[in-house]
Amino acid sequence: MSEVETNTARTEPIPPPKRRPVWVRFAKAFMEMGWGVKLATIWLILICFGAIFADFLPLKDPNYQGFIYGLAQTNENPSGTYLFGTDDLSRDIFARIIYGARVSLVVALSAVSFGLIIGGFFGSLVGFVRGRVDTVVMAGVDVILAFPGLVLLLALVTFLQTRNLLVISFVIGLLSIPPYTRVARANALSISRREFVTAAEAIGTKRFVILWREIIPNVLPSLFAYAMVAAAFIIVLEGSLAFLGLSVQPPTPTWGAMINQARKDIRLVLHPVLFPSAAMVFTVLSLNTVGDWLRARSSVRGSAL
Repeated sequence: MSEVETNTARTEPIPPPKRRPVWVRFAKAFMEMGWGVKLATIWLILICFGAIFADFLPLKDPNYQGFIYGLAQTNENPSGTYLFGTDDLSRDIFARIIYGARVSLVVALSAVSFGLIIGGFFGSLVGFVRGRVDTVVMAGVDVILAFPGLVLLLALVTFLQTRNLLVISFVIGLLSIPPYTRVARANALSISRREFVTAAEAIGTKRFVILWREIIPNVLPSLFAYAMVAAAFIIVLEGSLAFLGLSVQPPTPTWGAMINQARKDIRLVLHPVLFPSAAMVFTVLSLNTVGDWLRARSSVRGSAL
């Protein structure tokens, strides 16, 4: 081999390693989880699957009142026909829990999306740029966070005088932006002082490119971990609104409204309030468990930067 051919062979770039498919990486991460995290992940997958494909599952109509035609009794105990029993209007509780998960998950997903996209971007921006922009943005964030979240939410919902899934998701999504902005800013302040960011600035890389390629990708793991815990809080918040009668209007089933409706008969029958409460508790607990696991992984990854 000649010297020219040798130099050419040496200077050929090494192709980057192929990324594994998403399902392979998810399966590997699932195997590394503890049993508690695995059970929490399975529960979240099942509840999401049921909420998405509820129309195609063999479920009874969640608003069908069987006592009108003598096909069911009010507050009927769990049985083979009604897995979780019926409520005071003889509606199937199991079907209402599955359909009610749609409202909770849609509101939580909307709030998480608002927070990650808008709050994550502005937090990363002001944490990297700092200066007056940081002062002005964080002053506005502090003002919003100074108000009690539930009180501000009640005021906005009452002011809009409209209670549908779109409005509830939009209002809660807007109120979710400030906490994500603060979390993203704190991480961006730390990452902007790392050696790889300093090196990128030294070679003349544009600041927007540094923000997009270096800051935001390293802020996202912490934001995703926070998003899981925040989604659990959003589900409780939406349930509180529904319990007060300020969430999605009937006949759309929601967990909070089911608990509120069943509480008047709680001394006589327990299952109408027990099952929707258990669904909310398991979902919130699972989100917190997975969020803690993601936070531990992101902290290990951040220490290796």
